[in-house]
Amino acid sequence: MGLVYSFYVEAFPPKSEFTPESIPDLSGKVIIVTGANTGVGKETAKALLAHNAKVYFAARSQEKAEQAIKELKEQTGKEGIFLKLDLADLKSVKSASEEFQSKEKELHVLFNNAGVMAPPIDQLTAQGYDLQFGTNVLGHFYFTNLLLPSLIAGAKSSPDGKARVVNTSSFASRLTKDLDFNAITDTPARRKKGTQLLYVQSKFANVLFSDELARRYGEQGIVSTAVNPGNLRSDLQRHISAVENFVLKAILYPANYGALTQLWAGTSPEGAQLNGKYLIPWAREGIPNPATDDPKLAEDLWKWLEEKVETV
Repeated sequence: MGLVYSFYVEAFPPKSEFTPESIPDLSGKVIIVTGANTGVGKETAKALLAHNAKVYFAARSQEKAEQAIKELKEQTGKEGIFLKLDLADLKSVKSASEEFQSKEKELHVLFNNAGVMAPPIDQLTAQGYDLQFGTNVLGHFYFTNLLLPSLIAGAKSSPDGKARVVNTSSFASRLTKDLDFNAITDTPARRKKGTQLLYVQSKFANVLFSDELARRYGEQGIVSTAVNPGNLRSDLQRHISAVENFVLKAILYPANYGALTQLWAGTSPEGAQLNGKYLIPWAREGIPNPATDDPKLAEDLWKWLEEKVETV
């Protein structure tokens, strides 16, 4: 499937057959949404609360998260729980997992939703990694791995024997065929690549990570999916230029549309059967970039990520 055709299929989807009203009752389900304070994450959390889930708002800013929790309580009657998480600081990731596990024994759904797009090239994580790769990939990898015992326990307690990890990727995952491990720390190779291609690399890696998670833990009840949420109007575009914003307006949808596919993956009965799949707008199974269907590259990425967090 060519790039132009893939863009058409994913950028101009048919009307969704899945809506937030399709979500079953989620009473008793414990769910984490990273980046739940804004955009697609906030819309995702809203739908989950409206269907009686216990939702942790994992976010860096307590002020913004608590404001979102307040707003959504007014709209849904249900109150989310703040979990302090800075994905750009591996020590914060570890603390967040420990905080969650001190309160909950089980985790039923993890939405790895938070992300950054095209920040200034000088911005790095607390440990010196490219901010986009560090936040979008490394931080979520570490968070997910620390929470695996909770997810496996959640799978065992679920009627369908499944717990779900929904990894937010992007159409941008199609725009490269490989990973440049030399462009993740602040090297000349990273600066030469530039902030847009670094974003592309991070979204490509999201799919590789999602697939490897599916391979490694599917037999223990983990359902891992990678999602293109769609072309959306959100805070994610805050770093791009006015010209780019003007062009994008023609193909951008409201943020609530972006929640549809990940909610489908995370809550629907059919979502339990989607392990290892790449999902596209709106709530459909898609065909990923063929380059992500490379178990060797995915395993190499996993080992690289493991090495970076083993001494945190």
